[in-house]
Amino acid sequence: MPNRVLASALAAVGAAATLGWAALAPATAQAAATDQLKTFVTTVKSARGEFTQRQVKGTGEAMRVTGTSSGTFVFSRPGKFSWRYTKPYEQLLQADGQTLFIYDKDLNQVTERKLDAALGSSPAAILFGSNDLEKSFVVKDGPTRDGIEWLELTPKAKDTQFERIGIGFKGGNLEAMELRDAFGNTTLLTFSAMQKNPSLPADTFRFSVPKGADVIRQ
Repeated sequence: MPNRVLASALAAVGAAATLGWAALAPATAQAAATDQLKTFVTTVKSARGEFTQRQVKGTGEAMRVTGTSSGTFVFSRPGKFSWRYTKPYEQLLQADGQTLFIYDKDLNQVTERKLDAALGSSPAAILFGSNDLEKSFVVKDGPTRDGIEWLELTPKAKDTQFERIGIGFKGGNLEAMELRDAFGNTTLLTFSAMQKNPSLPADTFRFSVPKGADVIRQ
């Protein structure tokens, strides 16, 4: 399925064109991007919206999209989220603060994993974890492209499957993420219709095993 890269990143627990990391941005843009990241992780305690996810290979003119998926998300820090793929396949990744549930509708199978240690250095930590990003990532300023100001985060942990994570902000809003792994694969995420700090029902992150589903505990 085209969503496996992000699914495995969330499950491991511890997104436009590809970024040219060698490009330099003006100092004022860099500072603005840093401020927007800090504001996002400290003031956005919960959110919901829509996402489009693309897997790409290569860079520049050689870049090609190898898969596209989309869906919805909702989260509440720390460690509670629902990340639902609706196209082209249905799949749900949901966490209640203690356990991560991955439901594959086609297989009618649920995988349960312990959430562990505040999400660590996975990309999920940025959206769903605590606001202590500098504990798990080295944060550097990136370029400004099409009005979007980018930051580059490098996980401090050596066992994470992602080498670099790009985060793009515009006007205080999270616009996109770019995830690069050690094998040259890139996952691009773009966000839309985001609502910050909405009122969420108490059972938003409660997972119920679908009838007849096989459950695998890891």
